[in-house]
Amino acid sequence: MYLMEVARDGMNLHVVLTHFDLQAERKLEHEHVGCFSRPRVWGVSSWKAIAIYEIIRNLLLFALPSHGKHLSAPQLSGDFALFNGRERRQPHRMSFPSLATEHHDLASDNTAGLTPEALAAVVAVNAGSHPSYGTDAVTERAKQLICELLDTDCAVFFVGSGTVANALALAHVCPSYRAILCHEVAHADTDECGAPEFFSGGSKVLTIRGENGKLIPAEVERVIAQRENLHYSKAGVLSLTQATEWGTLYTPAEVQKLSEVAKQHGLSLHMDGARFANAAAALATQGHSAADFTWRAGVEVLSLGGTKSGMMATEAVVFFDRERARDFDFRIKQAGQLTSKQRFASAQWVAMLQDGAWLRHASHANAMAQQLASGLRALGLRILVEPASNSVFVELASVTAEQMSARGWHFYRFIGESGYRLMTSWATEPALLSQFLTELGVVLSETT
Repeated sequence: MYLMEVARDGMNLHVVLTHFDLQAERKLEHEHVGCFSRPRVWGVSSWKAIAIYEIIRNLLLFALPSHGKHLSAPQLSGDFALFNGRERRQPHRMSFPSLATEHHDLASDNTAGLTPEALAAVVAVNAGSHPSYGTDAVTERAKQLICELLDTDCAVFFVGSGTVANALALAHVCPSYRAILCHEVAHADTDECGAPEFFSGGSKVLTIRGENGKLIPAEVERVIAQRENLHYSKAGVLSLTQATEWGTLYTPAEVQKLSEVAKQHGLSLHMDGARFANAAAALATQGHSAADFTWRAGVEVLSLGGTKSGMMATEAVVFFDRERARDFDFRIKQAGQLTSKQRFASAQWVAMLQDGAWLRHASHANAMAQQLASGLRALGLRILVEPASNSVFVELASVTAEQMSARGWHFYRFIGESGYRLMTSWATEPALLSQFLTELGVVLSETT
């Protein structure tokens, strides 16, 4: 028998394996397997030890299969006592290519793993059997928590990606003979492979200029009025992104002004909230709630992001008027988005929302972006857009970007020929930023 002992030493997790011979009643081995560090794991609820156990167990299975296969899960009380000493099948061992010198951390917040809360929730909800297709209690609780977050009764639906959330939401409020209006850099036009047009059955996407990724009422008015005859698509919905693709934010007052223009011309107002958590965290510091810059400011339907916040394959579509959501569940089914084991997605929302982890992680990502921007300025680099959420846009010479890429740092050119985007996430650590900035400093000294 193998006994796994786990002890905390500051922010470190020490794992000791002891091998016993039960018949001889003696200890055969006593091995200190390793010390694992992940500062933000500590301080979360105790049931998240399940997630820590799973991580360690699979690490051991990969490195020391003769040890890991004998480990028993921790016996926890309450709703998350999952295993109760039952025999568990040994997972299939997989090998992965070494990424030791590759850094995808700053390329996108999509590259980060699941938050401890989300990971533990997926493991926890695996126990037993539950009703399918979103009729389970976990999904109902997730919907309730989203209503509480937005401080209103609303219709909540879950889908698997941001693209499909936007596409189905826009299709539902925009007939095929009308047009979708959005910013010229909005995902609805540049990154969704025509999905809004496809699911709407032909709605034309019209793009609008605006400084720093933001729409302004005058430009929206100009596009609406440019052609109003029968031979051109009539505007049907205005879509704005919060936080924008350039990391900027709309204040509640700015959303309200856009809402007034939309209503004046009979348009619905949609918000793409792929990074809604980062916007909410930033605006909360100014005293604004999530309700203040959504339905109170005139937003009618919201694509609420989960994946970029540290969850897996889950987004929500929220209608603030339940009547507008009529038959949307059929649209979800037709699009192949009705998930049979929805509880695995819903559990992540519950874990992230019920104790504020969703906002805490977003606040951390925003703070890391500010720290990164400060470090870049200290190197003499120009920040192209003042960071307001979790993205930083910096001007770099192409040779500098190429040298950083050769060193294993991945990030994208985003604005013009020299504007590069660096993204932070819930998992970004100060040490990683220090390493990046140090290596960038070396490259700059060699290339300038």
